[in-house]
Amino acid sequence: MTTTTPSRAARAAAGTADYLDQRTGIGTAVKTFARKIFPDHWSFLLGEIALFSFVTLLISGVFLTMFFVPSMAETHYDGPWAAMNGVEMSEAFASTLRLSFEVRGGLLMRQIHHWAALIFMAAIVTHMMRVFFTGAFRKPREVNWVVGFVLLILGLAAGFSGYSLPDDVLSGNGLRITDGVVRAIPIIGSYMSYFIFGGEFPGQDLIPRLFTVHVLLVPGLILALVGLHLFFVVLHKHTQYPGSGRSDKNVAGFPLFPVYVAKAGGYFFTVFGVIALMGGTMAINPVWNYGPFDPSPVSAGAQPDWYMLFLEGALRLMPGQAEFVVAGFTVPLNVIIPAMVVPGVLFTLLAAYPFIEAFATGDKREHHVLDRPRNRPFRTAFGVSLLTAFFILILAGSNDLIATHFHLSINDITWAFRVLLFAAPAFAFWITKRICLGLQRKDRELVLHGHETGRIVRFASGEYIEVHRPLDEHERWLRVQHSPVRPIEIEPAEDSRGVRRKGYRLDAFRQRVSRVFYEDRVEPVTPAELAAAHAHTAHAPGADHDGLPPTAPAPALTSTNGESTLVSGDETDVAARNR
Repeated sequence: MTTTTPSRAARAAAGTADYLDQRTGIGTAVKTFARKIFPDHWSFLLGEIALFSFVTLLISGVFLTMFFVPSMAETHYDGPWAAMNGVEMSEAFASTLRLSFEVRGGLLMRQIHHWAALIFMAAIVTHMMRVFFTGAFRKPREVNWVVGFVLLILGLAAGFSGYSLPDDVLSGNGLRITDGVVRAIPIIGSYMSYFIFGGEFPGQDLIPRLFTVHVLLVPGLILALVGLHLFFVVLHKHTQYPGSGRSDKNVAGFPLFPVYVAKAGGYFFTVFGVIALMGGTMAINPVWNYGPFDPSPVSAGAQPDWYMLFLEGALRLMPGQAEFVVAGFTVPLNVIIPAMVVPGVLFTLLAAYPFIEAFATGDKREHHVLDRPRNRPFRTAFGVSLLTAFFILILAGSNDLIATHFHLSINDITWAFRVLLFAAPAFAFWITKRICLGLQRKDRELVLHGHETGRIVRFASGEYIEVHRPLDEHERWLRVQHSPVRPIEIEPAEDSRGVRRKGYRLDAFRQRVSRVFYEDRVEPVTPAELAAAHAHTAHAPGADHDGLPPTAPAPALTSTNGESTLVSGDETDVAARNR
């Protein structure tokens, strides 16, 4: 018999772990967290892309901070970029040129940082849309939805403050637009502009202030909210897509350690590698072509990054005559409406939607199984219409590029986008809702009759029928597992004694909102409907239950909490466990 003596390194690691565990209790936390079960689906990686992009931003940002000079002091450039030699510019722009052409790896890190910022915002938006369309924001995750929304706003602030730092012509034009928007605020606008810029635009204080916001304030808030966001994910357990054996009381997946730790580690390097490849091969924001900020040149093709382009589009679409004077103060609606009202309405609807839907449904239950978007037609249609509005505004922000590339009139393009801003979301809402209802009807047909096989059978009586292939247990469960959501019913306005009930007006309003959400719906198949469909076709020769071979098990019928559910085969045991 032989014994293995632990190595010195192993003993040191064990001693360190024991030391920390006795003083912090970290062992219990690590053990509990490491065995946390997470479901496995590709769409959950969207949030990880956002997280890993942010880590890439932090790594590259630390490098850039070492060489960037956040100062608006004037200097004359003298360096390897000959076209700029002797040109007067700010220290911020000069340090950006030195970082790009003189610091080894500086241009690569600049471009990695910029691409990571674009992917970070794209991943946040895509992740939020996945959460929205699948209903992952429902109880108990409403607060986490708000946390994610605030992260989106902070991402916008981080991006805007970041690409304004080089003090080139493009970023300077964006800051000038910002100054105009701030000044448009009645009464206090001019005072706020002086406060932000430290005097008359552009002043001498803006770049240092933006630098502090960009490298200290906003990243700190994002880090704190990312930690809170992940804490809520662990606290509430992860959502999962519907399927047989999955319910609000379990999670089907793999433990965090070692499965997801290994996956996350490899996925981080994949994301970082893709961003590094983009930074090394795709030029972005070549500030040396624009030159230092000068308020006189404003050229076509001066667009901000894509996530701020909707605001630019709203400003371009608004007619310029919408302003009036009240008590000596000019109220420029041509700036207030596109720059404040339109974004405010769109973002408020997005942030408040979970609470509006909960008000409409009156649902107080916890939800851990996601919705299929087709089963919530109003929500899906509303999300598509909101995205359509943003997409139209993004295109409108590039109306000059569309005009020059396709040789069209910029005035005609602007008017077309003005009409589309109102017509396209309404049409998108209508067509998306129709598609969702059609898909639900298709699900009913499949559950009741099965898949078409193209095989025609003739009866002895001369009747021809097409034999259908029945759904397997898992597919049938997927199509019938959701509970029907109907408009809420309220008590009468007056009780039996003729006394008007308190709170009736609020209940009536809630009922109207609920009807808007759920008046148009397709009910899932009930056990009675399935039994009737099978009985109707039981006379098929050599087959039973819509072409189902006589040896196959017939679907079992069960009822849970008053709602009819179809269970087939082994899923009877699953339904019993779920109850």
